[in-house]
Amino acid sequence: MLVAAPAFSQKRKSTTDVKSNDGRLREAEFFFTEAEKYFILEDYAKALVYFQRVAELNPTNGTVHYKIAEILAKGTKNEDILKASQSIELALKYEKKNKYFYVLASTIYASLGAFDKATDALETMMKEVKGTEEYLFELAALYLYDKKEDAALKIYNRAEDIMGVNEVSSLQKQRIYLERGKVTEAIAEGEKLLQAFPDEERYALGFAEALAGNEQRSKAIQLLEDFIKDHPDAGNSKMVLAGLYKDVGQEQKSRNYVMEVFDDPQVDISSKVLMMGTYNATLSQNRTRKISDPELEKFVIGLFEKLESNYPTESNVHLIGGDLYMTLEKDDAAKREYLRAVRGGTSNFEAWQNLLYLETQSDQIDSLIVHSEEALEMFPNQAMIYYFNGFGHLRKRNYKEAAYSLEQSKKLSATNPTFMSELNGILGDCYNGSKEYAKSDQAYEEALKFNPNNDLVLNNYSYYLSLRKENLDKAEKMSSQLIKNFPDNASYLDTHAWVLYAREKYKEAKKIIERAIQNGQATATHYEHYGDILFQLGDIDNAVKQWQKAKQRDGGNASLDKKINSRKLN
Repeated sequence: MLVAAPAFSQKRKSTTDVKSNDGRLREAEFFFTEAEKYFILEDYAKALVYFQRVAELNPTNGTVHYKIAEILAKGTKNEDILKASQSIELALKYEKKNKYFYVLASTIYASLGAFDKATDALETMMKEVKGTEEYLFELAALYLYDKKEDAALKIYNRAEDIMGVNEVSSLQKQRIYLERGKVTEAIAEGEKLLQAFPDEERYALGFAEALAGNEQRSKAIQLLEDFIKDHPDAGNSKMVLAGLYKDVGQEQKSRNYVMEVFDDPQVDISSKVLMMGTYNATLSQNRTRKISDPELEKFVIGLFEKLESNYPTESNVHLIGGDLYMTLEKDDAAKREYLRAVRGGTSNFEAWQNLLYLETQSDQIDSLIVHSEEALEMFPNQAMIYYFNGFGHLRKRNYKEAAYSLEQSKKLSATNPTFMSELNGILGDCYNGSKEYAKSDQAYEEALKFNPNNDLVLNNYSYYLSLRKENLDKAEKMSSQLIKNFPDNASYLDTHAWVLYAREKYKEAKKIIERAIQNGQATATHYEHYGDILFQLGDIDNAVKQWQKAKQRDGGNASLDKKINSRKLN
């Protein structure tokens, strides 16, 4: 019994240990379930606490260390990532056949910049776990991040040995070779990929672009010609080929392929619009350089008409048409296309802005007001839209509405002093029209602060002061400066003459108004003013003659009738 006792005693202890261990495992299982629940709910803080409790109860369980690493790896602090690396190392210590452990380890090491460890993790995984060759591309990418291009090339070659020629390996190898200046090897990779997939247009285009980018355009052209021969519906290849022919100066061949592209319904409309934009840029450059190319203009217009015929309801088509006609200074056609674009629902700001600009140029003020108000609903914070709206209302003498829009435009243009100056000049006219003269003068003054030689402001400000017979000294200084800067401008000469008239300097006024009339640009107003000046000088007969000339140019002026019939000023 004395011999047996120790054995019995030992047996009882072992049973107790087993029961204790079973309890710990059940408790660990409970905590693991709770941890998973919180993990799924993305409450990672609570999940981490439970997983760490599991690790205390069952420290040799690789999965729980993996889960702890997974949570810590989501952290943003370097301290968290370091702890994650320690946990994943424990996971791999207890479980060497789980690919997800190795993948997470590689990710964690890479985020720490430890690329050697990251690549070692994947390399070890491929030795330990069968069927993990799919991660060869991630391995090669890590070598590239670590600037080990030779190692990356070997991995891509391994991938090809296992999986055959594939896009990822070929394109990456091609890129590496090109960066190293190994053009021959890069082109060989492109050719190999195309030979493996002869019907894949993307590979043909990639190969052609590699050739063209390395001064082998003739080979690129031949490659695409051959591909199109076997694949007559390859619209994208035709598009690229058109560009290559243009690059080598074979314009007619280029245009032939462009026409085929525009006739091909399989080619995306956005690609066609993009080509139109390229041609439009060329035309714009020609105009800037004063290069005339009627054939190109005719060709591009024909392309647009084809595009418009095939896609009559596409707002982007009308938008590019507006840009084209605006470049060619065909304002009516441009306005028509922009209007179709906005009616088609385009939210392109330039389309609306250009439409409003063209309506100001063609004096379509009613349309300008309507369309600018529509545009303001879409672009409530655009200064130019308020400007056009204010300009339209000013032309219709809706001074209150004009002032509101122009003031809004000013608020939105604080960082553009040039535009602010222009707005102040127009606001001066606006407030003068509404007889808010103090505001008018202030606006004009602000405009002249920025540009003391602003001819429109000098003209209008001085003229309106002369009509009001206020601050005539200032008015004369401004109008004198105006005709000094523009000695042959009939309108400005007339303004200066009228300021002198308001100052009762009739002889000086006569000399100036005669200069205005002699340049051949005289209007009814000029002749009427000339007659008024002559009347003040006592030359009644000639005054009446000038009023009669004014009457011939402005038959509806009742004031002139009174002057002529009474032979005196009204």
